[in-house]
Amino acid sequence: MIKLKYLCFSIFTLALITASFDSAAQKLRIAVAANAQGVIKKLQADFRKRTGIETEAITGASGKLTAQIMNGAPYEVFLSADNEFPKKLYSEGLGVAKPKIYALGSLIVCGFAGGDFKKWQTMLATEGVKTIAIANPKTAPYGKAAAEALKYYGLDNKVNKKLVFGESIAQVNNYLQTKVADIAFTTESFLYEKTGKSGFQWARVEAKSYNVIEQGVILLKSSEKSGNSHAKKFYDYLSSASARKIISNNGYHLPK
Repeated sequence: MIKLKYLCFSIFTLALITASFDSAAQKLRIAVAANAQGVIKKLQADFRKRTGIETEAITGASGKLTAQIMNGAPYEVFLSADNEFPKKLYSEGLGVAKPKIYALGSLIVCGFAGGDFKKWQTMLATEGVKTIAIANPKTAPYGKAAAEALKYYGLDNKVNKKLVFGESIAQVNNYLQTKVADIAFTTESFLYEKTGKSGFQWARVEAKSYNVIEQGVILLKSSEKSGNSHAKKFYDYLSSASARKIISNNGYHLPK
């Protein structure tokens, strides 16, 4: 009888362990550009509240996440900081359907430095500003936008020696918060993160100075391979009124 009870207990324990692995395997894996690391948490919470579905967000530079996906990373949805990387993935046969735009980004210049941030173009070239952080233009769309803005205003050569490059916009924000950089080009959504408001001065970079930041989302083929129907639900959720409200309330514009 004791052996039978032990056997039943062992079978029950094994079933619980197996169930936990199955549950973990069903957790939706979302690759997210670093600029959206604040808003994705709010979207995850709202999505979980509405569907009961658990999600895991992996953040990084859009270019690096794209490279990981192309090398077999098992992400099921990808929220990029532009639409070029999702288009590339789709052209490589890694998307279920063509990517769609879920948000339009806004570039800002932000920092602790004194002065009139409305005249940031003049301020950047002054001796008082020693370091300017931007994301790597090759892998981070907001870094590319910052480089375009500097060139537009004829500042690229003037401030080139002051530039400090971050791997992603998250690293740029860290440079700013830890005062490695006096000023940074970052996303407006940074201001809505818990650590992003206190003590900073900022100004929007005029939209005419950089290409429109169309942030794309793509439903990846790996979601079909894993049999995870949750990916499609989250993909559709991003177009819902609830998700769009969260996005627009956190420093982004909405596509029409």
